Amino acid sequence: MDAQTSFRLNPKDPSINAHYASGKVPMTNLIEDYIHQRLDIEGDFLAFIRERQKVVDYKPVADHFKFVFTRFLPEVLIHSQEQDVRIAREHYDRGNDFFGWFLGPRMIYTSGFFTSPNQTLEDAQDQKMKLVCDKLHLKKGERYLDIGCGWGTLVATAAKDYGVDSTGVTIAQKGSAYATEQIARMGVSDRARILTIDYRDIPQGPYDKISCLEMAEHVGVKNFQNFMKQVYGMLADDGLFYLQIAGLRAKKGTLGFHFEDLVWGLFMNKYIFPGADASMPLSFVVSNLEAAGFEIHSVENVGIHYSLTISRWYDNWMANRAEVVKTYGEWWFRLWQMFLGWSVEIAAQGSSTCFQIVANKNLDGFNRMRWVGATNLGERDLKSK
Repeated sequence: MDAQTSFRLNPKDPSINAHYASGKVPMTNLIEDYIHQRLDIEGDFLAFIRERQKVVDYKPVADHFKFVFTRFLPEVLIHSQEQDVRIAREHYDRGNDFFGWFLGPRMIYTSGFFTSPNQTLEDAQDQKMKLVCDKLHLKKGERYLDIGCGWGTLVATAAKDYGVDSTGVTIAQKGSAYATEQIARMGVSDRARILTIDYRDIPQGPYDKISCLEMAEHVGVKNFQNFMKQVYGMLADDGLFYLQIAGLRAKKGTLGFHFEDLVWGLFMNKYIFPGADASMPLSFVVSNLEAAGFEIHSVENVGIHYSLTISRWYDNWMANRAEVVKTYGEWWFRLWQMFLGWSVEIAAQGSSTCFQIVANKNLDGFNRMRWVGATNLGERDLKSK
């Protein structure tokens, strides 16, 4: 560390000393050195993330080309049910303790919604659950489907607080077991359930309201249109669809992309969310919804809320370092420290964002008067708190 930085890169392996003594290094190489413990980042890790441009660049490296041709492209092109189930379970069935060490007690693996930057993660997640339910206009007795329900918090909350008949779908076996237990703890087993199945096998319905919070990325670009058509077919004609999807900012510049965005995206696909290649700019999502027969009612960009959420996840992860390392090892701790820390800044600068989209079937007979005077965004209730 010196007067200009509050962190220091300390190579532990002599074979890489020269790389760090001759100017900036590719971010990908630094990540590989860090997670494999060939390099320590001493001092303030988040200061390194904030000031990373002082020591890294985003040049392509050999590892990028190897990954693209041996894993990324085959996964993008295949996206079979067998492949998707295997990849999803490798991630989500790692262990409920693993995810709990950063998600906290709500076990919600998606962005919270903040009305103040000083709010706790739990307050933001409670507000988020209410926001989703209000945007869907949930009403007692309606049939509600949540695709990619995670640990079941939204499914159970909707059944308890709004009186709907809730069905959650997840491919994760450990998450499904946790969700079923949570439903029982909240006393709604009579009107909420979890199906441990692939999205392609969801019962037809119809459902009055459907939500999908950051699962659609996993169906892939190849299957995205078919998935939108599937949702359309499961939704009642007067129903509402809430889609939340992690997205990328639109292209700009001569070459059409931001170099850091590209390097970050490849890192995410290699290590964090393999196969989740349908994180795309908003135009891709909207055009596919419209092509499937939907009409867009509203779109909200909640990327900055994601940055705040992930900052809380990072703090939780760091507070549980000893338990993570004891159970899963230093490699997993460092990998997710890098993922969470870098993602705070990636979301804050707009490289990756998140869209909340409310849509309905584009039918002449759909009652569009429902939007007049409706507090479907939930913002009035939230701001009054």
